[in-house]
Amino acid sequence: MNLQSTYMGLKLNSPVIVSACTLSEQVDNVVKMEENGAGAVVMASLFEEQIRKEEARVKTVMSETSYAFPEAMDYFPDLEDFNVGVDDYMENIRKAKERVTIPVIGSLNGITTEGWIDYARQIEQAGADGLEVNVFFIPGDIAMSSAEVEHRYLNIIESIKLSVKIPVAVKLNPYFSSMGNMALRMKNSGADALVLFNRFYQPDFDINELVLKTDLHYSEPSEIRLPLLWIALLYGKVDLSLAATTGVQSAVEVVKYLLAGADVVMTASSLYKNGIPYLKTLNKELQDWMYMMGFDSIDAFRGSMSQQNVSDPTAFERANYIRILEGMK
Repeated sequence: MNLQSTYMGLKLNSPVIVSACTLSEQVDNVVKMEENGAGAVVMASLFEEQIRKEEARVKTVMSETSYAFPEAMDYFPDLEDFNVGVDDYMENIRKAKERVTIPVIGSLNGITTEGWIDYARQIEQAGADGLEVNVFFIPGDIAMSSAEVEHRYLNIIESIKLSVKIPVAVKLNPYFSSMGNMALRMKNSGADALVLFNRFYQPDFDINELVLKTDLHYSEPSEIRLPLLWIALLYGKVDLSLAATTGVQSAVEVVKYLLAGADVVMTASSLYKNGIPYLKTLNKELQDWMYMMGFDSIDAFRGSMSQQNVSDPTAFERANYIRILEGMK
């Protein structure tokens, strides 16, 4: 069975790729991911605010130290050359590229236009084959209009695409009022791929201690419904690569996403639960399903359950909502 796929111009041996997670912080793990059949690896995200927080801390230490012991300044690097956390991140990309042949994709979560551009360039210079722009932005300011939120995304894409030559994927949230139109506008702004969807880690309440809880739960298969819907709706209508993420715990979710029209399917939670070798299981079970169904390649069935290819396109629209309600009587 041929598992080859193409994602934003990158040739992959499998549509199953590792989404941005802490597992890829170690190059040895990236090597293991390739050995177990990952089509590509998205490196752990580089967060601009973490870098700036650390830089601010260092500046404070240096400032306080310089007043008490001016000679101590000789032991610190120039602030302009001090790039806390960034050097290690770029070195991980370089080392990964030296040791694996699969595409290595950087992941960036910025907060300023300068940060997006600067770090995107550094990721490209480090040798990354592509860049995933992780716009983790919740518009909590009630005075901010939807147009301003959309412009923020489009401005980030345009700024980065003017600065780098590697393909750029945008990991976005599902909360736009017109997702299809936004996808088109992102394409027009230069995006090469969309990653659907960013799984926001939302707070919970501890009702006894009266504090916010920020615990993390792995994604579940039931969470695939929303990205499955939008991939099926966008397939064939926007000239963009589509990546599915969230809820992938088995080959069942991989198959469903591919049927909807995804070029690649990302997973991380399943690897935390089952270990990196589980990638081999996902590929094997995908091949077994293809053999059972008589498909010899991913292209033979990709998008066959998308809105443009199903016999009843209204199944993705309001008509199906009414059918579901009637079926519950």
